[in-house]
Order: sequence, then structure tokens, then C-alpha cells
Amino acid sequence: MVGLFVGAMPGLGSVNGVAILLPFTFVIQQTTGSATSPMIFLAAIYYGAMYGGAISSITLGIPGASTAVATTFDGRPLALQGKAEKALVTAALASFVGGTVSVILFTAFAPLLASVALSFGPPEIFALMLLAFATFVGLGGDDIPKTIFSICFGLVLASVGFDQISGEPRLLFFDSTEWFSRGIRFLVLAIGIYGIGEMLWTINETRDKSTMSEVKFTFDRIKIAIRDFTKAWRGTAIGSALGFFVGILPAAGATPGSLMSYGVAKLTAKNPESYGKGNLNGVAAPEAANNSASTGAMLPMMTLGIPGSPTTAVLLAGMVIWGLQPGPLLFTEQPEFVWPLVGSFYISNVVAVIVNLAFIPLFLWMLRMPFTILAPMIFVLSLVGTYAAYQNMYEVWLMVFFGIGAFFLRMLDYPLAPAVLAIVLGPIAEPTLRQSLLFSDGSFSIFFTRPIAGPITIVAIILILLPLSKVIWDRARTRRNK
Repeated sequence: MVGLFVGAMPGLGSVNGVAILLPFTFVIQQTTGSATSPMIFLAAIYYGAMYGGAISSITLGIPGASTAVATTFDGRPLALQGKAEKALVTAALASFVGGTVSVILFTAFAPLLASVALSFGPPEIFALMLLAFATFVGLGGDDIPKTIFSICFGLVLASVGFDQISGEPRLLFFDSTEWFSRGIRFLVLAIGIYGIGEMLWTINETRDKSTMSEVKFTFDRIKIAIRDFTKAWRGTAIGSALGFFVGILPAAGATPGSLMSYGVAKLTAKNPESYGKGNLNGVAAPEAANNSASTGAMLPMMTLGIPGSPTTAVLLAGMVIWGLQPGPLLFTEQPEFVWPLVGSFYISNVVAVIVNLAFIPLFLWMLRMPFTILAPMIFVLSLVGTYAAYQNMYEVWLMVFFGIGAFFLRMLDYPLAPAVLAIVLGPIAEPTLRQSLLFSDGSFSIFFTRPIAGPITIVAIILILLPLSKVIWDRARTRRNK
């Protein structure tokens, strides 16, 4: 229940929720007398937050956490069409399937998957990021130049701050490095674009009339929504598999996993043009992925002592506090800790999906409010959420600036999703590219000669060239017809 609230509140997210509630585990330990219960408490918050992030993404258009940004792409349009119950049910059930699949894989193949994660060095991780970038063109629609501009803009924003390798300042703009030295925080960008930007767009579209979302709650509609979940099987399958795989990679986590799953789901869809307009697979893919990735990120933390995401870094600190030593021997020396924790993943999944489905009437009630009430509430939540996350008014002003900028870019018909994805994956792709080139003395052949990186790189290049070849072919055919 706490995790659900933490995930639904804009700006909090699983990292802040787990970090804030870490001291509370001392009370639990004193009550139970074991180190297992405090870790189960923190892991349950992590799981609940993965479910909760979709709530505000769908009902308000504000991502509850960075892991739920991709859910906004299709979840919010469904809510505006009066189909919020379909989006909420799909998000809850896809999360359940993704979480369950990942826990089964975790239980069955933990040591083997840990060794696979260890084989991923900088070249392999960059090849995977290149594959993710290859899906970007499909996220921008048919206007490839505007999509490429959006990607480049996101990459520029991702490079603001201090260079990770040399330590040199980049794109700080002012003599004082205080403003941009921390870089552009992803959550600031996400809340600005999908909170403030979406609110301004809706106000502009409905200037002459006061709008209210058409929401009708009946149990029959919920039953239909549950039945319609079968239409989202493709997105759920992609999110469950890809999310877990990305989650086990050190330093990746649930946010890249959910965004990449959305891109792959759209790229492989029969009707990619319906994405961004309320496609159920566009809700299922990121929601299955972020829950699957959250379990995957626990695997390197427990088997190797390497956190797979920012939240698992906090969980790792919790394990050390309680005298547990993460690593290969954890499963053999501390089975009384490991298997109850893994068992709690199954229970958390079941409880979270039941609570989510039970609270759907309450979530739908939020949508019944007139937009004249909802708009100020979105604005206040965006401000409070950003300030709560970073305790800094500079981040709040930056969030408002990005919101206004997103509104104007949308007016000019520039796709925003590729920019959001680029700012997430840019900080992972850039250092791994440079580290790989340092290993190979500047030779790009390292991305083709290594057994894992090579096939991934080739597939990524093919996917990048496919949309360009389609445009060239269409233009040539048009000229022939003339």
C-alpha cells in the first residue's frame, strides 16, 4: 500500500520512497528480530511503486516516476477518450504478468543469469543502447528529420554537466557552475513535458469550453477491460522478456527497460501509427517491463553485489546495514534470507494487482473532475513533486521551462518521445562508447568482432536503415508514377 502511494505521487518514485523509509526498518527489525523482514518491507515498497507509477501517468498525464514515463504515451490518450479503466486494468495485469515471469526466471536461473550479466562489458552495453536508438525513428512517426532533431536535442540535454570520464564541465552556459553542474535531471524533464506541457496543450485545445473527461464506472466495463487485456499480449510478452534482460544489466534499471520495450513493441506492431493514440500494447509493454526489470535489477545486487538500478543501490545499503554480504555465496550461506525474500516477490505481486484493481473506482473519480479544477491541481502536483524530489527551486524553474518548451514543440508538431528516450539512454551510451574505443585504441571494429556485441550492432544498423530505405523507396515510386 505504501509503495502504491509512493509510486503514484509525482516526484517521489521508488528510489526516494525506499531511501526515506529505510530508517523505519529499524523498528521492524526490533519487532521481528530478523534481517529478512526489513528487506521484505523495502522490496515490497519497490514493487508497489512500480505498480503505482502508472496511476498518475494515466489519470493526470504526470509520470509518477521515471519508470512510468512510457506509460503516459498511450495511457493518457486512453483516459482522454473515456477508456481510463482499460488503461488502468491493462497496466495492473501487465505489471502482474511481467513481475511473475521475472520472479520465475529469477528463481530458476539466478546464478546462470548473473554470469550472463557479467559478460556484458562497455561494447555490449553500447550495442544494446544503439539497438534502443534504432527504435527511436519509429517513435517519431513518418517525419524522420523532426525525429532525428528530437533525438539530437535529447542527447545534447543529456550531455549537460560534468563529463563522466574527463571531469571537464560541458554546456554550463554561466560562469557559476551551480546551475547546470548537476546536469538535466530526467524526472525534471519528464514532469515538465508530461505535466506542465500536457496541461498547457489541453488548455490551448479547449479554450472555448470547460472540459471534463467522460468516465463511466460500472463493473461490466471493468469485466470488459479485463477481457480486452488479451489484445495486449504482444506488448506484455515483449515487456516481460526485454524488461528482465535489461534489468539484470548493471546500471541499466527499469526506466531504460520500459522505454526500450515501448520502442520495440511499436517497431514490431502491425499498426505502429496507432501508438501514441491509445494502443493497449503501448500501455502493457512499459508496465510489464518496469515490473520485470525491477526483479531483474535485484539479481546482480544479490548474486554479484552490483546494484542494477538506483533503487537497488539503496536496497544494497540496507542489506549491508543488516549484516548481510551480497555476492555469489549469499545463496548458499544465507538461504534463510534469500528464499523468504524471493517468496515475498510472489506475494507482493498478487497483493499489488488485487489492490490496484480494487482501487480503480477511486482512480476514475479523479478523472471526473472538471479540467478547471484538474489543471491547477496538475500544476501544483508538478511543482511539489519536483521540489520534493530534489529540494531545489532551480529544478522547479527548469521543470516549468521544459514544460513551456514542450508545449511550443508540440505546437510545431515535433515528436517529444524520442527526446525523452535520448536523455535517458544518452548518459549510458556515451561513456560506454568512449570506454569501448579506449579498449580498442579507437577502432570501431570492437562493436562487430565481439560475439555478443557484433550481432546486436548489426541488427541495430539494419533497423536504423530500414525507415530511411522506406522513405527513399516511396519517393522513387512517386516519381515513377508521375
